[in-house]
This record gives sequence, C-alpha cells and structure tokens, in this order.
Amino acid sequence: MHKILRRKTASALVHYALIAIVCIASSAAGAQTAFPHKPVKLVVGFAAGGPTDVVARAFADHASRALGQPFVVDNKPGANTILAAQAVASAPADGYTLLFGATNHTMIPGLYAGRVKFDAVKSFKPLCTVATSPTVLVVGQALPVKSLAEYMARARKEPGRLSAGTAGVGSSGHFATEMFARANSLQLNHVPYKGAAPVVTDLVGGQLDSSFATLGSVLPQIKSGKLTALAVASPKRSSLLPDVATFAEAGGGKYSADAWYGLLAPAGLDDAIAQQLERVARDFVQSPAANDKLRGLGLDADATCGAAFASQVGREVATYTQIARELDLKVD
Repeated sequence: MHKILRRKTASALVHYALIAIVCIASSAAGAQTAFPHKPVKLVVGFAAGGPTDVVARAFADHASRALGQPFVVDNKPGANTILAAQAVASAPADGYTLLFGATNHTMIPGLYAGRVKFDAVKSFKPLCTVATSPTVLVVGQALPVKSLAEYMARARKEPGRLSAGTAGVGSSGHFATEMFARANSLQLNHVPYKGAAPVVTDLVGGQLDSSFATLGSVLPQIKSGKLTALAVASPKRSSLLPDVATFAEAGGGKYSADAWYGLLAPAGLDDAIAQQLERVARDFVQSPAANDKLRGLGLDADATCGAAFASQVGREVATYTQIARELDLKVD
C-alpha cells in the first residue's frame, strides 16, 4: 500500500514539475519575444539640429508613444556617417540599436572602398524609409533659361561651360549631377563647395549657374522667386512643388535622384521585430503631425519598407559605387 502511495506521489511530483517547466519556458519565450522592454537607441550620423536629426527625433517621439518605451536619439557625427553606421553594424541584432540614416549611407562603399569595417548592404537590414527629399535642378536669375529643355540645349551648345554647384565632392548633389550628365550625354562644370549654404548664396548672387540640390535646401528661394526650379528628380512630382515637372516629363530621361531618410537595423534582426518597427514607421508617415513636420523641412512623407527598401539600397550602392569608380572619387 505504501509503495503504491509513493509511486502516485512521485508521479504527481513529476507531473507538476513538468507543468512548472512548461510554464517557465513559456514565460521565458514570452519575455524573449516581447519588444521593446527597454529603451531603443536611434543612432544618427549627423550633429543635432540638421534635417536627419530633426526627422529622427520626430520619429522617435512617435515610436515612443506607439510602443511604450523611449526611443533615444544618439548623435554620432563624423567621417561622413561611417562612425554611426559602424556602431550599428557591430551592435546586437535585437532591435535595441538602430540606424536612422540617409541616402549617403549607400555612397559609402564607393567613396571609402576597402576602408570601412562593414558592408553597407550585408551588414544591415533596411526596415523603412519615412521621408524623401527630391533632388531639384535650380538656376539663378543670372542664367536666362526657363525650362529643362533650354538648360540642356545650352549645355550641348557650350560643353563644360555651365557650372553646377554642389555641397562637395562625393555629396548626394555631386552624384546627382554626374548621373544627369551621363543620362543625357552632357558635360557640366562641377563646382564643389563646403556645404549647401554657400551654393545657395552664389546661385542667388549670380556667381553660379545651377545646382542639383535637395529640395529642402532651396525651397524658400524657389518660393520667393530668387531661384527657378526646372525639374525634380523623382518618379512623381513633389507635393511641395506640384507645378514643377519631373525630369522624365520635362525631357530629361528616366532620371531619379531622391534623397531618403530611413531606419536600418543590424543584419539578422528577427522578422517579427522588423515588421513591428515597419508598422510604426508606416503609422508615422501617415500621421498628420508627421506630414506637417516633414513638409516644414521640405520633405515628402514616404514609407518604402522591407524588401522594397532593401532592393533600393542595393541598387543605389551599385550605382554610386560604379560612378565613384569611373570618376576615381575618393574622400579622405
């Protein structure tokens, strides 16, 4: 009788022990999949106050409210955003360290070939863009052209004479200038400056003919009539300049050079966490508050996510690397 009771007691203990193990395992699994359960770091490769930083902080505010944990912006300026990208590439792929980057991320391989410790494509999982800034071709009042057709005709008549200023060698404007010239068999005189502000100053002052600039950097001058926008390098017209044609519409070929702002994670991030962050990004883009903030910066709201964003990053890296190689572009 005692043996039977002992066997039943032992069996019951084993049964309850198994239940306890299953419960503990379930709790552990739940804890592992619960995201986020602590603050998330958004690494930005630019100083505080610039467009990328401002957009990142707006997204961080939205994500903090949406997911119930702080999203903290960590500015790591320097080395053309390489420091920020390296910090994220080497971080655990758990969703708690993310890169809030921009188009120049895809220019790094061409400009710094063999000099960085990460792969701009393989080391990251692109999640979602939240905004785009169309590249716009603008001319000052000193250049007597009013359309893209007139600009191209003048460039063909006087090869290498039309000056096109950009924020510097290897900048997004520099690549945009070269891409347009190649697509239309033109020769332009590239004039690199140290930043976008002096480009605008010389355009308005008549010392510079033209510039392939991000829309946000020249929108006030376009609105005031000091600069003329000839075309936007986007697949569709910008909501900020609905009367300005795309390059395709204006006869400039299938030329696109949008600058994007978006979210990337270390490679290997769990798909469920990635999809959760993508949903937050889409909701941000659709919110009226975000749209107002972006429009104030001269940006268009845009959510290109998942595989589409990854494909875009891959295409841009290939394009910019080829141009940098052909022009022998290198940045110290």
